[in-house]
Amino acid sequence: MLTVHHLGKSQSERIVWLCEELDLSYDLKIYDRDPVTRLAPPEYKALHPMGAAPVIDDGGIVLAESGAIIDYLVARYGNGRLVLAPDHPDFPHFVYWFHFANGTLQPATGRNMILSRLDLPSDNPMLRAMNARLDLALGQVQSRLAKVDYFAGSEFTTADIMTVFTLTTMRLFLPFGLAPYPAILGYLQRIGRRDAYQRAMRKGDPDLTPLLH
Repeated sequence: MLTVHHLGKSQSERIVWLCEELDLSYDLKIYDRDPVTRLAPPEYKALHPMGAAPVIDDGGIVLAESGAIIDYLVARYGNGRLVLAPDHPDFPHFVYWFHFANGTLQPATGRNMILSRLDLPSDNPMLRAMNARLDLALGQVQSRLAKVDYFAGSEFTTADIMTVFTLTTMRLFLPFGLAPYPAILGYLQRIGRRDAYQRAMRKGDPDLTPLLH
């Protein structure tokens, strides 16, 4: 039996969403963040040596890292769904944007989140550099989505599942507006209409209204 250990308001929402898109049978266990530190509780940290979300247990196989979990679940249970084959003309875009999510976009928001808690002056060189890096990343996303419906092109794929968290739920931890990025906003409206996304968010974070605007 596949068990998804979901830490509320975290990157593990990607895994709940993937399971809903693939219509997998899974057991969902939800953990709440510490109300003071906003970190995972001890029982979640005990699931895996890294102590971070997400974590799955698939018949005794315990796996962390959202990208690795998504690759594993799609390879094992996807039957070719939500990925593009190497001979697909959009395969390079699929690979790039899948890895852009946690290789560039999420780290840019994470660094800015940490810096925002240090009460630095607005002209601090590191703060300005990291703000510029985030602006650059969001600009790339805007440029891509102004041309295509989904990150890989015309097809919804796991590249979208990897990316949406940073454009939505991550903004609870680092508030940033998307008004300068109309293509991103239009994209999030398309995502919000997906039945699987709606089910996943209701199951994993029923008290959260997805930040789709």
